[in-house]
Amino acid sequence: MKTGKYYAIGMLLSVAALVATMVVYPQLPSSVATHWNVHNRANGYSPKWALFLIGPGLLAGMTLLMYFLPWLSPKHFEVDSFRLTYFEIMVILIVLLSYLYGLTLWAGIGHPNIGRAMVGGIGLLFALLGNVMGKVRRNFYIGIRTPWALANERVWNATHRFAAKTMVVGGLAGLALSAAGLEGWPVFAVLMAGVLVPAVYSLMFYKQLERRGEL
Repeated sequence: MKTGKYYAIGMLLSVAALVATMVVYPQLPSSVATHWNVHNRANGYSPKWALFLIGPGLLAGMTLLMYFLPWLSPKHFEVDSFRLTYFEIMVILIVLLSYLYGLTLWAGIGHPNIGRAMVGGIGLLFALLGNVMGKVRRNFYIGIRTPWALANERVWNATHRFAAKTMVVGGLAGLALSAAGLEGWPVFAVLMAGVLVPAVYSLMFYKQLERRGEL
């Protein structure tokens, strides 16, 4: 797939979100739920016109941001070094954001019980990102960007190989727990562990190399 086709996916999904918003707009109440807490209960509301920014606006903005990040990357930290993986991550993020926005519209037209579907989508997002995380090379925009990982390529690579495992396990575990009806902090903790554990690992591995004089 050529480079332009990846960005076309983002723009097509942005247009689809815009059309969907316009279609359901007359059915929406003046204020719609746009944020849910860890217990899957709506705790944040926005005027319905803001959906144009939250949905199609965000998707289009992310697509444009991903377009310019390769140009913004400083020397020796270019995203070109993992270009195909970069595009895969872009598509995963935009597709899952589109899914979550679709759930927001679904809730807005009178189907409020979307908590499990939303948490399941986030779990799937973590698992899919983990599947490609081991291929991400040092950069300032994507990955487990701790000071220790950015400071040393060996630490970066080891951290992201480890993160690939923890994110897949955490994402699938969160998806399974959500499907089983569990909600709240246990599910949230499982998902967050997939990212936080590799961050701690990067520090520990860096200090280990430092003690050995291998930095």
